[in-house]
Formats: sequence, C-alpha cells, structure tokens
Amino acid sequence: MNKNYSLEELSQIAKAIISSVKNKTLLFYGEMGVGKTTLIKEICKQLHVTDTISSPTFSLVNEYQTRLEEKVFHFDFYRIEEEEEALDMGIDEYFYNNEWCLIEWPQNIENLLPLDAVQIHLSILDNGQRNIQLK
Repeated sequence: MNKNYSLEELSQIAKAIISSVKNKTLLFYGEMGVGKTTLIKEICKQLHVTDTISSPTFSLVNEYQTRLEEKVFHFDFYRIEEEEEALDMGIDEYFYNNEWCLIEWPQNIENLLPLDAVQIHLSILDNGQRNIQLK
C-alpha cells in the first residue's frame, strides 16, 4: 500500500491495514507529529479495543483489551536509550505471542525487531495530507 490520505479517511486506512497484513507486529516510522499515535488509536478502535488509548511514552508499553478478550500492545520507544532496556522488559515475549504489537519509534530497537514485521512509513505532504507506505 502506498496511499495519500486525509485525516477524514483515517478509519478506512486503519481497516485496510488490519485486513492486509499477515503479521500482527506493525512498525510505525515517521517524524514527530506525523500521526503515528493517531493512526494507532484508529487501528485500536477498529480492533474494538475497550480501554482508553494513549501514548506509552514514559511507560514504554500499554496493554489494551478488545471486546473479544484479545490483547493489543502499544509500544513507544522514543525515549529509549539502549536496546537493553527493551530486552529487560521482555520485548521478545511480546513479539512472539501472536497478539497485536503496534510500535512507535522502532528504529530505536532495530536489532530486536522481528524480520517479518510490517513497516508503516508515514509522512506529511505539502498539502497537509499524509502519505502511508506499507513494506
């Protein structure tokens, strides 16, 4: 998927991501303010998360429940300084449990990421629209 979209189309984008990925580990790349957390909130909404969704900037991970009792893990590694911090929290156990793992700032733990994780690259265009690329 390589698509330009407006914020009004966010729901459709989230649905398309969920239906098109084979791996539940999604890596969100993009500059500060590009909309990574906003997209993750919409993906969680489409997955029927029942909890309040917020960025785990200081806690590193938030765990959410869906209506079907599935778990969704939302990571934010913006403030992480060493990959060891992610290892200390048991990151590898999260990645290989077949639950949704939505990861902001994955480049800060690059050596720990599953090779088959889905990369989602976001950018803001001059006209205010966003561009999304799935790899």
